[in-house]
Amino acid sequence: MASDKLINRTNVHVALLHYPVLNKSGETIVSAVTPMDLHDISRAVRTYGVDQFFVVTPLKDQQKLVRSVIDHWIQGYGATYNPTRRKALETVRLTDTLESVKLEIRSLDRVAPRVVVTSSREHPASISFETLGGMLDDDKPHLLVFGTAWGLAPEVIQEADYCLRPIRGRTAYNHLSVRSAATVVLDRLLGC
Repeated sequence: MASDKLINRTNVHVALLHYPVLNKSGETIVSAVTPMDLHDISRAVRTYGVDQFFVVTPLKDQQKLVRSVIDHWIQGYGATYNPTRRKALETVRLTDTLESVKLEIRSLDRVAPRVVVTSSREHPASISFETLGGMLDDDKPHLLVFGTAWGLAPEVIQEADYCLRPIRGRTAYNHLSVRSAATVVLDRLLGC
């Protein structure tokens, strides 16, 4: 039977960005937090031994929603009702900007993280899962950034150190939910 003990990959962190992201028309927006994303991505993060899952939103009402969900499952009735869910949601860190995520990781690891963005679109000089997987073998921290809505705003992609190649299936259809994409990426990078 597998151990329930968390095996930390302290050099890997995950961020779910709600701003700046794009809407269907390509305009920069702030997207709403989806509680299902909190639950499912935190469960994937915990499963693959990632230490922290940053939820990034500048909106105070959305921050309140995140805190409410987290408090229910960590301190409220949910903590005793489903201790497994509590363990997953303990990985969530709430912040208002991507810059604050990078600063927090820098304060923990004493070095700035390599920022790796994800996208469902092709970008010049994207790196493969194999290339990134090899990079994870060093001790430098890596921040995997996932975008909500219709994806990360261009400035986030341009400022990143790397852009991961899109997930491709057997068809031309490519519109996974962010929680599904995060799980696939983590499995390809950190799975057995």
